[in-house]
Amino acid sequence: MRPRVFHGIAAVVALFATACGSDGGGSGAGGSGDGAGPAATAGAYPVKVADCAGKETGITTAPRKIVTSNAAGLEMLLQLGAGERVIGTGFPPGKGSLPAAVADQGAKVPVLGQMGIAKEKLLGSGADLYVDAFGAMTMGGAGDAPSEQEFTAAGIKHVFLLSTACAGTPKAGKGPRTDLAEVEEDIRRLGSVTGTTAKAAELVAGMEKQIGEVRTATAAVPADQRPGYLFFDYDAGTKQPIAVCGRQVANAVITLAGARNVFADCDADFKPVSWEDVVAKNPDWIQLGVRNRGSEEENRKAFEEAENFLRGFPATQGLKAVKDGHFLRIGSEVTTIAGVRNADTVRQIAATIHPTLVKNAQ
Repeated sequence: MRPRVFHGIAAVVALFATACGSDGGGSGAGGSGDGAGPAATAGAYPVKVADCAGKETGITTAPRKIVTSNAAGLEMLLQLGAGERVIGTGFPPGKGSLPAAVADQGAKVPVLGQMGIAKEKLLGSGADLYVDAFGAMTMGGAGDAPSEQEFTAAGIKHVFLLSTACAGTPKAGKGPRTDLAEVEEDIRRLGSVTGTTAKAAELVAGMEKQIGEVRTATAAVPADQRPGYLFFDYDAGTKQPIAVCGRQVANAVITLAGARNVFADCDADFKPVSWEDVVAKNPDWIQLGVRNRGSEEENRKAFEEAENFLRGFPATQGLKAVKDGHFLRIGSEVTTIAGVRNADTVRQIAATIHPTLVKNAQ
């Protein structure tokens, strides 16, 4: 399922490649499609938001017609209550992968590209805001990204999800990501841009509460005693494993849960590694990272396939996690795609690997 190109955005792109809608234009969920769109929420304007290089974009009024580059921005907007203003998305969420509370609304958002959105379609979408998770990185086969001059000429304000757009760039912070501060800031930024600051504050407070509880519960576990943890991206294929590296949001999720990402030292978001590398790391726990198949039964089958592969593959049969049966069945989306549910995943992982310290809120 994953394109075998892993530099820059191509590694991120595959996480959104399981689509839930057909390619096409039209109005957004709850929108009329004739230009006006639903009434925008009042907010404190103007606001300014910066890109990965610090260049600011000014937003003077609440956007009425929004296009998102992928499922990360779409899910955040839906949870902020701005979903009725979304008129299109690229890299749509996989079937069943959105939270139940917003799944129906998310399914109505037109898909402008199963991968990246073609330049002409994006500029001609009628949007007044584009929420971009990719930045200057290649847009997964959709052709060249529009220039800032072209966005301006089309009347589209261009803002970024810094937690993902900056992850694989030289502008990103050095060293592994160990917290969800950038994800939380993206939620606040989108709240200010869309006039939903109160909801953004509520969402971030909920994340911080969960994470704080886990941090407190695991604080006494020494760093050198935290279990080694491998995110096994089964959908990337089994010929060559793809490591979740230090710059990926999953590294923060794993770290906050009281574990050690065994590939935290690779300075990237994703990176192809060898099975010999995996064996050398010998993780204590393995997360079976599969993307949502749309039903509990199909998800169960996918998790079983991933586990059976590791149990049957000669290179991995002897891994400590495999011999001990230390597998976590947690989907890829809530781990590797920046969003509110990253905090839920922190607790879920922590409750599994530190069961005497952390209880799962579920």
